[in-house]
Amino acid sequence: MRGLWVMFVTLLATLATPALADTLPAVGGVPHLAIEMVAESARPAAGSTVTLALDTRPERDWHGYWSNPGDAGFPATLTWTLPAGVTASTPAYPVPGTLLIAGLMNYVFEKPYAPLVTLGVPAGLAPGTKLPVRLKMSYLVCTKTLCVPEEADLAIDLVVGDGAVTAEDRARFDAWRRAIPKQLDTKATWQVTNGVATIAVPYPARAPLADGYFFPATNAIDNAAPQIIARDGDRVLITTKAKAGGQTLDGVLRIGPDLALAVTAVPGVVARGSGSAAANSVWLAALLAFGGAVLGGLILNVMPCVFPILSIKALSLARGHLDERAARREALGYAAGVIAVCVGLGALILGLRAGGNAVGWAFQLQDPRVVVLLLLLTVALALNFAGLFEIPTPRFVGNSGGVSGAFATGALAAFVATPCTGPFMGAALGAALVLPWAAALAIFAGLGLGLALPFLALGFVPALRRRLPKPGAWMETFRHVLSVPMWLTALALAWVLGRQAGVDGLTLGLAGALLVGLTLWVSGRRQRRGLGFGLAIAVVLVAIAVGATMLVRRAPAAAAVQAAGHEAFSAARLAALRAEKRPVFVYFTADWCVTCKVNEAAAIDIAATRDAFAKNKVAVLVGDWTDGDPVLGRFIEAHNRAGVPLYLYYAPGTVAPQVLPQVLTPGLLAGLGT
Repeated sequence: MRGLWVMFVTLLATLATPALADTLPAVGGVPHLAIEMVAESARPAAGSTVTLALDTRPERDWHGYWSNPGDAGFPATLTWTLPAGVTASTPAYPVPGTLLIAGLMNYVFEKPYAPLVTLGVPAGLAPGTKLPVRLKMSYLVCTKTLCVPEEADLAIDLVVGDGAVTAEDRARFDAWRRAIPKQLDTKATWQVTNGVATIAVPYPARAPLADGYFFPATNAIDNAAPQIIARDGDRVLITTKAKAGGQTLDGVLRIGPDLALAVTAVPGVVARGSGSAAANSVWLAALLAFGGAVLGGLILNVMPCVFPILSIKALSLARGHLDERAARREALGYAAGVIAVCVGLGALILGLRAGGNAVGWAFQLQDPRVVVLLLLLTVALALNFAGLFEIPTPRFVGNSGGVSGAFATGALAAFVATPCTGPFMGAALGAALVLPWAAALAIFAGLGLGLALPFLALGFVPALRRRLPKPGAWMETFRHVLSVPMWLTALALAWVLGRQAGVDGLTLGLAGALLVGLTLWVSGRRQRRGLGFGLAIAVVLVAIAVGATMLVRRAPAAAAVQAAGHEAFSAARLAALRAEKRPVFVYFTADWCVTCKVNEAAAIDIAATRDAFAKNKVAVLVGDWTDGDPVLGRFIEAHNRAGVPLYLYYAPGTVAPQVLPQVLTPGLLAGLGT
């Protein structure tokens, strides 16, 4: 009542005070909230849904209100005029801000915001059917001293079509969706004792929490009362003054700037914990993730794109031309190059994610320009291993005992390892996305350390170097053999390029590889005559790389080809299958993910697995993340993964999925659904 009284007095004073009349919008004038209704697709498909955004931009020093305005104000009312059969959901609001005036707490928006509404389009409508959508909004807009009721008549004309969404609209709506609180799928608990409300929200101890605040959707707690936010293990405790108890409490928990969780709390007993271990839980999680990253990086050394480079460095130590000090320096230089690239890539990923981009490990391979550069680089390395030419050693490298060369080799090994992932890496890099920056970068450094460990061991343990085979003619033969896995890597990159850039892009990449090969053949002939590599040769190679990068273009998106019995992943399809009580196997893959393709060839796309899935009626959904779809990226992120592969199994009747290992076996998959 106090809030309604204050609002009434404010409105009365506003309308009765001539001195303030010039702040009110004139008839037909510009409102203090500029609202535009925007459709994600102007041509929604029949039987589908389309999202509308109420793009709202408050005038400077004015604010609009959340669905629960707090102690004053009132929420916007929406009156729809829709075609027959079309339905509109209640608006989903982004997380609001707080505004305390004269002891009254207001939940407001002082910056641009966009509530989202989902329209349901009935099935059976013919393409071209017009769908005129009209909306009348009544709302309150205020400054800190003045409130004005306003109305807006909004209209948009849709046409039944194919549901296509432009890249620009997809980016805009992805940004708006990121601001909407994510529904916490686990119930919270709240308890009222002696007028004090305690709300316990399940929340991982390692997950970040900044600027915490609970916005109630109902009047069950005192809006203006101070809130005490505390961590207690895997939950967040909110303590504040209660108004009423014994009812379900809905609200939004802010966990960071413009980030929040939608929470439903049921009445119950909230056990108070000491919380003494919570302070160290983040760093314990970081330590475990660091260990997983080291193991994951160590395993990367056997990947086809990394093993040849490591082997060549090992052979350089086998020659026995380095003393103990020089061997250690080379090992440290190699490790420094690996770790520098891994930490730099990690910092870039974290920075992009902080800016709202759903990217993960190997995200750069979603760009065909990067793929074509990697293809040309891999072809050059394969030709070098095959003996066609020798990579020239700069003079400064020779003068520094090979440390600079070792650093460059380590950086190269880390860069070409980015298409790969393996056991332990997924969970470790997923943890890096929710830990503080320092801990996250330490995890990426651990990945680099694991990748560098074999060469570090050779450099610092003379006994290991003595176990290497004695130098001889076999070393040259072995070097030629190592060109085979590099050619296989180049073949895989060419396939990825073809998927991303189409036949034209693949042809361009192969033409570039041919030109690189011819240029390096000329350089090799010069070297065999006792001449240098040639500055002109280097300029030509750079020109080929730059030209290929500038000319390659992503091919228009085409429908993904799924294996027999597999369907494209969508949250709606997953929900429908779960409603049917079907067991569901969901896997997320990408054309540039080597581990994904190995698992698909060895365990997923084989007759034994298909027969077992058919027998047990296991539905299979495939999420193709090759092009970095932000919707899939957010789903992957929600399962604490930084990238692909991700394998999930939903058993009938369960709430949370089972996260399967990153290395699959036919026996593991055949047992699903039994």
